[in-house]
Amino acid sequence: MDDLQQANSNYSLSASRPAEHPAEEPENPLPRAVLRMNNHVLLDGQWRFAHDAEDVGLREEWALGHAYEHTAHWPGSVEEHLAQARGEQGATAWQDQVVVWYEREFSLPEVAEPQVRSLLQLTFGACGYETRVWLNGQLLRTIEGEDVHYGEYTSFSYELAEENLHLVNRLTVRIADTLDAEIPRGKQESHVYKRGGIWYQTYTGAVRSVWLEVVERNRLRSRVGVVSVVEDQLVRFNLTLRIHDPADYVLRLQVFDPQTPTRTEPLATSDFPLRLAAGQWQQRVVLEVPGAELWSPEAPNRYRLVAQLIDAEGYAAQIETLFGLRKIEARGRYVYLNNEPTYLDGILYQPGQATLEEMQRHMHAMKALGCNLVRVHIAGIDPRIYNLADELGLLLWVEVPSPHSSTPRSRENHRAELLRLVTLSETHPSIVIWSLYNEDWGAQDIATNAETRQYIIETYHFMQITYPQFLVVDNDGWHHISHTGRLKSDLLTAHLYTPDLSRWQELLDRLVGGEMEGTAAFPLVVGDPFFYRRQVPLVVSEWGGFGFPDYGGPQDAEARTNTIRAFKQELRRRPIAGDVYTQATNIEDERNGLLDPHTGALSVPAGLLASRQLQHLQ
Repeated sequence: MDDLQQANSNYSLSASRPAEHPAEEPENPLPRAVLRMNNHVLLDGQWRFAHDAEDVGLREEWALGHAYEHTAHWPGSVEEHLAQARGEQGATAWQDQVVVWYEREFSLPEVAEPQVRSLLQLTFGACGYETRVWLNGQLLRTIEGEDVHYGEYTSFSYELAEENLHLVNRLTVRIADTLDAEIPRGKQESHVYKRGGIWYQTYTGAVRSVWLEVVERNRLRSRVGVVSVVEDQLVRFNLTLRIHDPADYVLRLQVFDPQTPTRTEPLATSDFPLRLAAGQWQQRVVLEVPGAELWSPEAPNRYRLVAQLIDAEGYAAQIETLFGLRKIEARGRYVYLNNEPTYLDGILYQPGQATLEEMQRHMHAMKALGCNLVRVHIAGIDPRIYNLADELGLLLWVEVPSPHSSTPRSRENHRAELLRLVTLSETHPSIVIWSLYNEDWGAQDIATNAETRQYIIETYHFMQITYPQFLVVDNDGWHHISHTGRLKSDLLTAHLYTPDLSRWQELLDRLVGGEMEGTAAFPLVVGDPFFYRRQVPLVVSEWGGFGFPDYGGPQDAEARTNTIRAFKQELRRRPIAGDVYTQATNIEDERNGLLDPHTGALSVPAGLLASRQLQHLQ
């Protein structure tokens, strides 16, 4: 057990127990939004490692026993681990297909709760793209019933059967990934887009923590959806219940004010009796929170939800999360937050291979720049960053990591990745916009293929109905879809790049004048004719790039500052709903950042991107 990082000293685990009243601001040590008030054991650290170059491990049954020649630190990337195994510095170059195996032992924790009520759960914070897991040589199946888990951006869990557990247990993981352009890759290279320019080194595999914890057999899972009706101070909670023992239960919700140090009485509480069969179930419940203050960038008010599933004996399986009441809409020229028009002062953010600590510094720095919105560019990030955005009052625009080709299979993979991401992120008031695609990546035939457009239209409608707490952009930058003259996007967005101020003024005038062609690199709308007439908010969702040599922008910080200020003033002189400066940090070949990628230190004055400095222009 020397290499096992433990969350507690005696290596014992207990299921969640309701406290007399919720903890003040319990630290979240795990990459998820929802807290369980129980102990956990991290399995991070040194694992045995092998490169299965000929992909023979399944046939030769390495899960039953294999001599591993190398070790690797989990979490980390396959690329780093392959390079280390070869004695190389840094990450190794990708190959067409990579298959690697990891293995370690862990001792069975002492469990404080009766086994009749609880079980041991194994969770991967993120791993992939294709992951298989064995316990003591037995292939595990995820709670969702997968023998093979696909995806590399979200968590997945296994319930460990008591009969398959020993005092010392062997955990084996096989990870496979390729340069397949049909799987969601974001800006990592593929067969279609090779590394260089705006395409980056791959960073895949064992990228987030692995942990053990005891959970109840009958419980609420660690995912909570939140939809507010701010006018009536109502909150709709979408909860996921995992049931092994069919019976009558009570779902009890309590909402507390986290700012009241001595709180013992909830602001709101309600019980919901349920008759539950075995399996996994979705349940929507609504709670009124009288006097609740709304969440916004200026006042990021949050409340603590304590949700309990109570059995007939009165035992309560509990989860907690912070949430905020907020409403986002796109109406006419403006984006409305909590029924107030709100200009989006945004910045593009590409975390790349940044650590959690570096990303936390980045978020604080982007807030210091005066941004109220961060566009997380086609990347899956640690959910604790969403929590930080909730706390800081930063609006988030998140995007599905895109495939790189447009095929029926790539669309299936895209939808599956979207569902995994949104299911685990709908707790956060900070997340207000989702992009389905960006600049046609993974939808290159959007202008010519009706099937591609139909898929995007159907997905847009699905998101509108299922997740009304978000705005949805169909294809950011250009080639938005019009069907019967109706835009299938809540925002009309354009990516505009020029270092010349007079050209910038011309492009903005043409944009607000409703010219759908000749502004961005491609026509702004495809499909049926669309007549702008200021019926949808305009957002310049990428601009700037000053300092990226290919854009011809200014090279020193003072010149860049003056240019950004001048360009920003032109944006605010026009009926535009928001803008997203490109970008926050330098990353690989892109040298257009405004803050240090390691320290978060600004290279331009604080507040430079804040519109409150330009209110006199309104």
